[in-house]
Amino acid sequence: MQTSNVARYERIAPFYDLLDLPFERRRYRALRPLLFRGMAGRLLDAGIGTGRNCEFYPPAATVSGIDTSPAMLARAHERCPMLAAGGRLYQMDVTALGFPNASFDAAVATFLFCVLPNEMQVPALCELGRVVKPGGLIRLLEYVRPRGTLRRILSRLWQPWIAWAYGAGFDRQTEQHVPAAGLELVESSYVVDDLLKLLTVRVPAAT
Repeated sequence: MQTSNVARYERIAPFYDLLDLPFERRRYRALRPLLFRGMAGRLLDAGIGTGRNCEFYPPAATVSGIDTSPAMLARAHERCPMLAAGGRLYQMDVTALGFPNASFDAAVATFLFCVLPNEMQVPALCELGRVVKPGGLIRLLEYVRPRGTLRRILSRLWQPWIAWAYGAGFDRQTEQHVPAAGLELVESSYVVDDLLKLLTVRVPAAT
């Protein structure tokens, strides 16, 4: 992730959960379990942030979390004691993961790719595909540019704040980058109006 985004999240980390609280209660909390449907074994939570996904991890899974921001990881240490105790929280960039090939059975990312600039989308997808075993799933929850006129206008009004606070955008086109990363799109579905999408991607089976 770009240095400016790391600095941004270092700055916002103490207030991140407070800023997100209305969205977490009204929208995100109901969506987080969808990320982990059918997943088990060794899982990677890429862009773990303050650890909001932790309470929804599958009970038998062994999860590792990464983030570029030490301040965000410090909050994840508090919220995810099992990961912290197991030494499975890492300061790491999704475009340069320090894990061997096929280290994980599956991976998730929550609002990570809408933060990554377009030029980092394929490298990040490639790295997730590298560390997830052949046949494994990668599930992404992301904001997209709405198609409806009113929401499209509202998203453009919100864009300067979203970019300043989170370094995020509504127009990252992550779904279109999946084939270029050598991955297979299994499912693409809107989960909140035409604003939030859940993508399920598969790492091709070894031949």
